[in-house]
Amino acid sequence: MYSMTTLTPRRSAILTFIRERIVRNGQPPSLAEIAEAFGFASRSVARKHVVALAEGGFIEVNAHQARGIRLIDQEPRAALLDIPLLGRVAAGRPIDVDAQEHRRLLLDPALFSRAPDYLLQVQGDSMIGDGILDGDLVAVRRTGEVRNGQIVVARLEGEVTIKRFERTATGIRLLPRNPAYEPIVVDPEHQELTIEGVFCGLVRPA
Repeated sequence: MYSMTTLTPRRSAILTFIRERIVRNGQPPSLAEIAEAFGFASRSVARKHVVALAEGGFIEVNAHQARGIRLIDQEPRAALLDIPLLGRVAAGRPIDVDAQEHRRLLLDPALFSRAPDYLLQVQGDSMIGDGILDGDLVAVRRTGEVRNGQIVVARLEGEVTIKRFERTATGIRLLPRNPAYEPIVVDPEHQELTIEGVFCGLVRPA
């Protein structure tokens, strides 16, 4: 859930787009340019997002100017986290990870149990029992240290998945939270497993 002052991923991307246009061109984008950049069907859709950013205190808008957007630099906004979205992670069978930075999002730190290093977009439904749905953006804190029961992003034989971690006397299991999926049993002596990080929250795109 979002408060009125918490940015959704799309609005965070729009705010970043506005900032970049001001830095690069010396002026903010028009509603038509925002609509074109984000594939909106009309300027009215872009206007809705711009109004929401204004209501959240991120920008000011002069309705009588074609480029009437002005950024607001307020102290509370300095506390927002600037987090890169790095690609996808499988909630199902492991998939190859696309580790390129897709964009950066400005997010409220209150959304997370600890400050994340990056976001990954979930593909699949194997973690629905933990409330992690297809399309969610999971926040990940880089660490190689993990405890039993933690949700982790794991790289197994070069492919990446998100699961609950379990170490047993005979090896390691990566556990789904959907009965339609079987646990992934890992033999550390014959399979290369790397813990990329631990789950510390999620963002659900609007």
